[in-house]
Amino acid sequence: MTEDKPLPVPAPRPAYDRDRLLAWMAENGVGQTTHEHPAVFRVDEGLELKAAMPGAHTKNLFLKDRKGRLWLISARQDTVVDLKRAPKTIGSDKLSFGNEALLYETLGVRGGSVTALGLINDPDRRVTFVLDKALWDADIVNFHPLTNTATTALAQADFRRFLELIGREPMVVDFGKLET
Repeated sequence: MTEDKPLPVPAPRPAYDRDRLLAWMAENGVGQTTHEHPAVFRVDEGLELKAAMPGAHTKNLFLKDRKGRLWLISARQDTVVDLKRAPKTIGSDKLSFGNEALLYETLGVRGGSVTALGLINDPDRRVTFVLDKALWDADIVNFHPLTNTATTALAQADFRRFLELIGREPMVVDFGKLET
């Protein structure tokens, strides 16, 4: 007699996808402008697309520390984020990139689409949000709307409203002045 092995449980589908996110923003008075474009997977891709869009463009790092804590660092695309120096400032252990299954489970996005807007899919606040001071001070910030085939521009007041509505307060860090 053989034992039936349980089937692997698929990762739960995220509550929000791009369309639902943008509808939620409209319903909640979060102003935004979304620009369609070919898929962009890395910061250095699509620079000509970004040049035509006003505001600060971002790089977003989904990280895990040795203690298993999860982190999302959103920084201006030209900011250097030193992952060896960051732990002391943000209060983490040694950081490494989180895997794609965990990224999808917590933020509802795939690699290449990491975005602060994915925090809407993390109601349990498993991911600590760290925001570059350069983005906190920018008039307009640009993030993927849960997919890398578009960019959503938000005025700073609308970005902060988004964070307030989802109950998130970022840890604002000036990555240009990290302690050694």
